[in-house]
Amino acid sequence: MGDWDARAVRARLRQMASEDPEAARHGAGSHRYELAAPLSEAEIRAFEAEHGCRLPAEYRSFLATVGDGPAGPAYGLMPLTTPHPGADADGAAQGEWEDDRRPGRMAAPCPLLEPRPFDEGRTFDPDEGLTLGTLVLADHGCGMYSRLVLNGPLTGQVWHLDQDFGSCAPEGPDFRSWYTAWLEGAR
Repeated sequence: MGDWDARAVRARLRQMASEDPEAARHGAGSHRYELAAPLSEAEIRAFEAEHGCRLPAEYRSFLATVGDGPAGPAYGLMPLTTPHPGADADGAAQGEWEDDRRPGRMAAPCPLLEPRPFDEGRTFDPDEGLTLGTLVLADHGCGMYSRLVLNGPLTGQVWHLDQDFGSCAPEGPDFRSWYTAWLEGAR
């Protein structure tokens, strides 16, 4: 896939902000429809080398041509290289961001193979490692996150994981489709 049209994305974000001046849409109060500067190719390569992973092309292109978050689905895109406080009061998103950056997590095999339905009786067992081989993209609140699969048969897909109940389901076939759906108002 080719590069993103950063001007078009930023124009759409300005339109979204003008249609929601009170930032009342879910998560808008956190990201305010704003984007940080893009990352350099050197910064992206350094991140990949440090974590032993290769970022999927659509996401990599977004980081290099559009920006490193935060405008995006839910409470916004988590930044790749610089932490920021989570959208929720207890800082769970910050913890999720930091947890991803522990040695070997992103390079580990991703265990996601098929959706797991919500089961109120099941709680998430961190030893299951549902987040291994993935990168947190967005915090939905209440222990739910959008995650980008970095390796395995589902590489490049975006999945919704509920940390509290261990449920998971695909959200998008790739980062571009997932983010574009949000831009077009589907999320």
